[in-house]
Amino acid sequence: MMVYFVFSPALACSSLAKTITLRSMITLWFMPLSILLTIIIGTALGWLLVKIARVPRHLRGLVLGCCAVGNLGNLPLIIVPAICKERSNPFGDVDICYKNGLAYASLSLALASILVWSYAFNIVRIYSTQEISNVVEVDQFTVNPTSTTETDPENHSKCSTQTLVTTEDRYHTKNCVNQLEIEIVVPNGQEKKEKLMQCPQTLAIWSNLKLLFPPTLIGAIVGLIIGIVPQFRKLLVGESAPLLVIQDSLIMIGDACLPAMTMLVGANLLEGLKGQGAQLPLIVGIIIVRNIVLPAIGVGIVKGAVHFGLIHHDPLYEFVLLLQFALPPAVAISTSTQLFGNGRGECSIIMLATYSCAAVSLTLWCTFFIWLVL
Repeated sequence: MMVYFVFSPALACSSLAKTITLRSMITLWFMPLSILLTIIIGTALGWLLVKIARVPRHLRGLVLGCCAVGNLGNLPLIIVPAICKERSNPFGDVDICYKNGLAYASLSLALASILVWSYAFNIVRIYSTQEISNVVEVDQFTVNPTSTTETDPENHSKCSTQTLVTTEDRYHTKNCVNQLEIEIVVPNGQEKKEKLMQCPQTLAIWSNLKLLFPPTLIGAIVGLIIGIVPQFRKLLVGESAPLLVIQDSLIMIGDACLPAMTMLVGANLLEGLKGQGAQLPLIVGIIIVRNIVLPAIGVGIVKGAVHFGLIHHDPLYEFVLLLQFALPPAVAISTSTQLFGNGRGECSIIMLATYSCAAVSLTLWCTFFIWLVL
């Protein structure tokens, strides 16, 4: 819960406010489009995997999320600056490479925070909610009318009558909720009624908005506003900013997000190893999508954009764009399964398998990407 409500929003807000300006948004406009393409293509491949592997309904959100959203925040923030710090790095001067690489990785982290908590989170939520509603419906309304009639016809009659009464009560209750009234006795003895018909509808709309806009998405929006609006940026960002302490506090809180999310995956792993894990074809399918198919498609997209002049020729920028297609699933998906309690063991097994394979595949793809952009 701390990751969901505190660490992740602070990380998204501080990263966007520090790295995003109006000029950088114009210069790096292709990165949001590239990440959006990875999600669209990954979702299409994930849906194809769901149909081929006949994935159970309660795991479809997990599979779609793992195929659609990669670890766009944690791994680029580790890999890109580490490559730039090498003296023999292929991208030129160490200081310039580190500064630009950190900016590219921070933008990727900020965009990933928005997309993970607005797209993957809601996919897992939708399928988890459907599964929970189906279980509740089966538990409440599954009866055996034949056996009831044969054993005790009188009880069967009572059950039928009770069902009708319950249905009628629900109808009256619904009407009472839609036309909620409060009676107030005034001093002259008259009763004054105030109708609050709009309150239940307002509460329902507010509840839906809370689901559509999780805390990380709100933090990312706030950080984007701070970074783009010059007045807010001068007030909060920079060594001479009057309210620099707020930005420093957000950075310190946000730094705990990545280790906490990694620990959460390890904690869920124990449950996955003890219980029933995901099916082998499902794991192999996700590995093929994330580690083979998506990187190959990404090469065609990025090189096509360079060929048609959609992005400026910058080897480091092209490398980051290519890297985003070759990353394993986002760690935040495990946080979503932890919140809804659906597919936690399966998610742990999937994360273990995909990250174990990514240790080899990501090294090979990075080597190929560096050779390709130079």
